[in-house]
Amino acid sequence: MLRIERDPRGIATLILDRPAERNALCAELIGRLTEALTTLAGESELRLVRLTGAGSAFCAGADIAEMRAAGAAATENNIADAQRFLALLDRLDRMPQPTVAIVNGAAYGGALGLIAACDIAIAGAAARFALTEVRLGLIPAMISPYVVRAIGVRQAQLYMLTGDVMDATAAARIGLVHEAVDDAGLPAAVARLSDALLAGGPCAQAEAKALLRRITGQSDATDSMMQRDLAHWIARLRGSDEGREGLAAFLEKRPAKWHDPH
Repeated sequence: MLRIERDPRGIATLILDRPAERNALCAELIGRLTEALTTLAGESELRLVRLTGAGSAFCAGADIAEMRAAGAAATENNIADAQRFLALLDRLDRMPQPTVAIVNGAAYGGALGLIAACDIAIAGAAARFALTEVRLGLIPAMISPYVVRAIGVRQAQLYMLTGDVMDATAAARIGLVHEAVDDAGLPAAVARLSDALLAGGPCAQAEAKALLRRITGQSDATDSMMQRDLAHWIARLRGSDEGREGLAAFLEKRPAKWHDPH
C-alpha cells in the first residue's frame, strides 16, 4: 500500500500504492503513512520528503466503504477513526523537513488535505481536484484547516459548497498547488524544485517552518482543540441520515435522495 524510495542525496519519496483503488485512503494506508512519516521525521540526515501516487491517480480520497462503516459504528469508534486521519495530517504538517506533494493525477476529498498539508505542491496537467464531500452528505472537516490555509475562505466557499472539479491550472491559480506543468515535464519540474530545496540549510528550513507556524498563530493547544472539534463534527455527519444516504448512494452508484436530476 505504501512504497518508499530513497535518493542518496537525502530524499525520501513516499508512493501511495493502491492503484486499483486509485490510492484511496483506507485505515491501513493511513496507519502506514503516519508510521513512515514519524520515522522519517526523526532522521537527521533526511533533507526532503516527497509524496505521490502510483498509477494514474494521486489519491481518490477516503475509502468510501470504510467511511460508511465508520458512520454506522458506535460513536466512540467513529470519532477514533476520524482522529487517525487527523493525526496523519498533523504529522505531515509538522515534518521538520520540507515536504512536496507531486500530484500526478486525480486528487479528491481527503487527498486535498495531503496536498495542502505539504509545504509545496506541484501538479501535472492531467491532475483534477475536487472537494466532493457535500455530494455525499458530508463536509471536508478534517482537511479544512489545511485547505483553507492554502486557498482562502472565498475559494473554499465555491469548491466546498459545489463539489465541482477543477483542473491543474485552476488549482495553481487559487493556490492549492504552486505550479502546474505538462505531464511529460513533471519529473523535470520536480527535479528542479528538489535541487532548490537541497540548496537550503536544513536547520534553517526547519526553523522557517516553525516560524511560519508561530506567526500564523498555530500552537499545540489550539491545534489539539481544533482536531478534537473536527473529529466530533465529521463523526456526527457520517452517522447522520443524510451522511449515511450519501455514502450508500455512492457505493450503490445511484443519485442520492436529495438530488433531483431535473
